[in-house]
Amino acid sequence: MFDGPSVVAALKDCGVTHVIWLPDSELGTWEPAVTGPNGLPLIRVCREGEAITVAAGLMLGGQKPVVMIQCTGMVEAGDALRNVVHDLKLPLFLIVGVRNWYSHQEGKSGDSCPVFTEPILQAWRIPYALLDRRHSSADLAKNYRQAQAEHRAAAVLIAE
Repeated sequence: MFDGPSVVAALKDCGVTHVIWLPDSELGTWEPAVTGPNGLPLIRVCREGEAITVAAGLMLGGQKPVVMIQCTGMVEAGDALRNVVHDLKLPLFLIVGVRNWYSHQEGKSGDSCPVFTEPILQAWRIPYALLDRRHSSADLAKNYRQAQAEHRAAAVLIAE
């Protein structure tokens, strides 16, 4: 299970320097921990494509940001994501809330976001892990460290 304080602690332990976000639903509940006294510098953006480019600029400047967005925003950010990951080859790390994932699994939601999130990441050739209630912030940190060690982009999908 994830909560704001454990996620922030894990990210800080990994050396993350900034959180770039446009949160919705579940990720939004982490805001007090991110902005609190033990938090990380938070950069709010207007659009998800902007989050990707701000993170790229920070990476080019030697920082280690993560981007926190929701699945629909990840789709909106496609061109920026393609450019940063495949053209600039930056090791962008995304934490993506998958809205209505549990409801979709139970057949209780017509939301198409859970249907398309994984195939879109596969099409963009971005490695990802789906983390659900069985996982913890330690799993998030493990995925981050692996991506950084391999100097590649990756995403962690947070089932909501």
